[in-house]
Amino acid sequence: MTEPTANLTVKYRGYTLFILTVVYVFNFIDRQILVILQESIKQELGLSDTQLGLMSGFTFAIFYVSFGIPIARLADKGNRRNIIAISLAVWSAFTALSGSAQNFIQLLLARIGVGIGEAGGSPPAHSIISDLYPAKKRATALAIYSTGISIGILLGFLLGGWINQYFGWRTAFLVVGIPGILFALILRFTVKEPPRGLSEKEKDLAEQQHSMKDVFRLLRNKKSFRYIAVGAGLAAYVSYTISSWLPPFMARVHGMSSGEIGTWLSLIFGIGTGVGYFMGGYLTDRLSKKDMRWYLWLPAMALLFAIPLALVAFFATAANTTLFAIIIPAFLNSLYLAPCIALTHGIVNVRMRALASAILFFVLNIIGLGFGPFVGGIISDALQPTMGVDALRWALSNSVIASILSAFCFYIASKSIRKDLI
Repeated sequence: MTEPTANLTVKYRGYTLFILTVVYVFNFIDRQILVILQESIKQELGLSDTQLGLMSGFTFAIFYVSFGIPIARLADKGNRRNIIAISLAVWSAFTALSGSAQNFIQLLLARIGVGIGEAGGSPPAHSIISDLYPAKKRATALAIYSTGISIGILLGFLLGGWINQYFGWRTAFLVVGIPGILFALILRFTVKEPPRGLSEKEKDLAEQQHSMKDVFRLLRNKKSFRYIAVGAGLAAYVSYTISSWLPPFMARVHGMSSGEIGTWLSLIFGIGTGVGYFMGGYLTDRLSKKDMRWYLWLPAMALLFAIPLALVAFFATAANTTLFAIIIPAFLNSLYLAPCIALTHGIVNVRMRALASAILFFVLNIIGLGFGPFVGGIISDALQPTMGVDALRWALSNSVIASILSAFCFYIASKSIRKDLI
């Protein structure tokens, strides 16, 4: 049942956006904490890079996207706030439990639990935000929400790196998991469920019901969405490959400690990608007033411009060169997300938005989260016998191909986006 929210103030809209962004922070702290801890986990549990990539990438992604679609369908029909609160409590509890794992299978099962819980986070939140903010401000609002990724990565790297160095990886999981359970209560009792279609005032559309088949058929028939989804997945492949394998690269190739790595990468990815996620939404909202295709042109150009400096970072012989060279790519590679979500919501009706987001994230996470870390691990293990630790340079470099393909997909999508928008 929707709670009465007809007189939502600007202040309250901002509060709701803030709370949802904090939830997204917990989402990425709990998801990315494994990355900074994986060298210690690898040594204690005797894991291969392929196993690490399978655990942080493919297996996590399979359960995340498989549960994401039915949960999003439920969110399009029911109370989205309650779904997000329950999901936050579930993934936070499994994060804390990750610290008690004694072998690969136990840790894998705990991470599957995190993936299932996180499946109920983003699509319902996207739907709420689109109800609170009109189309001309939506990409900016979604960009603010998306900065939760960067803040989560920043805190995950920073806290995880230093807690791991002084207290061990098991304690790190416990410390970042428990607060999320408590925050789920704050969300449940301070945030209201907004009316459907509030920002557009499309009351008739808001009351319409759509089957899952209707949503899949609509998106399938939108040529722009097909290319947006694949392009976003390939852009995510770039980001997940770099964020997953740069920490072990800095440890093995450049001999940095987990605390040092956590500090540097928390600043680079936390601030760099945070600015990128926000600017991607803000700039495309402004540029689109002249031409809607800027929602796709800007991310495409950014991905291509990032390639030269990324290659400098991967093949540098000095740690400082790698760290400074990756700053600009971290920013440019994150411009795509908010525009892609905003466009996806722009081509469906208001009762389709959570499921549309889940379908977008299904493709995005299968390609990006599923294959990015996993393929990187396979490449590293395959080349390690002949190249040693330098195998990670090539594991990271395979992201360049994904950058080129992603830019191409966004360009193709731009050709049909104007006629596909509702």
